[in-house]
Amino acid sequence: MNNQTKRRDSLFAQPLGEVGEFRFDQKVADVFPDMLTRSIPGYQAIISQSGLLAARYAQPNTNLYDLGCSLGASSLAMRKAILQSRTNDGEDTTGCEIHGIDNSPAMIDKAASIVQEHNEQLAQSPKVDNVPIHLHCNDMQQHNLNNASVVAMNFTLQFVPVADRDEMMKSIANGLHDGGALILSEKVTFADPVLSTLHIEMYHNFKRANGYSDLEISQKRNALENVLIPDTLDTHAQRLKDAGFTSSSVWFQCFNFASIIAIK
Repeated sequence: MNNQTKRRDSLFAQPLGEVGEFRFDQKVADVFPDMLTRSIPGYQAIISQSGLLAARYAQPNTNLYDLGCSLGASSLAMRKAILQSRTNDGEDTTGCEIHGIDNSPAMIDKAASIVQEHNEQLAQSPKVDNVPIHLHCNDMQQHNLNNASVVAMNFTLQFVPVADRDEMMKSIANGLHDGGALILSEKVTFADPVLSTLHIEMYHNFKRANGYSDLEISQKRNALENVLIPDTLDTHAQRLKDAGFTSSSVWFQCFNFASIIAIK
């Protein structure tokens, strides 16, 4: 069976009575690719372009980190783009290694099988200088970042307690070499109530267009209410500046989902 085969997300399709907090358990891991594609506007574009950004800022003999890697999509995208940049542009990224960090055993176990499948496919290609992907079941807030040229956080900071976010951004900046980059993708909120209402309504319409019922939308929203806490784009920009990044910019936005590139 191909590990990339999507199982349809129907976790919230039936009335659940009391909706518990959202958890990244085995049930979520089993349907996660479908959940992400149908729940995050522009998800595939963000992941693939994150890979291109990572290849642009990857430095030889350094580490690239995928914090909150879940099933390893960002890690795989980074490796693919780095290998292509070597072939197409002659970029020197020798000695680069990718580290995926996630505290969910279910996610890491499934990611390991997906990465192994990709490793086997790469092994069949002639003259491929591989970029190793190492997976770690660990709290990304506690994992030591060192010798880093790129850090990707795609839809994971939003699950970190708000009080810990400033310190985490400082830790990432301290772990990056000068000229390194952070790719930060997040669900965002808006101070302007008119814009907030517009983007939430359009997001719900996006989910309906992808086959989610109003019951599913409502129950998942309740499950995430105290788990996923978004920031405004202004808050992200100020936090990155305070952490020591010299430049940051939104490079992608669709409704209330955005991705930022921050350069040290």
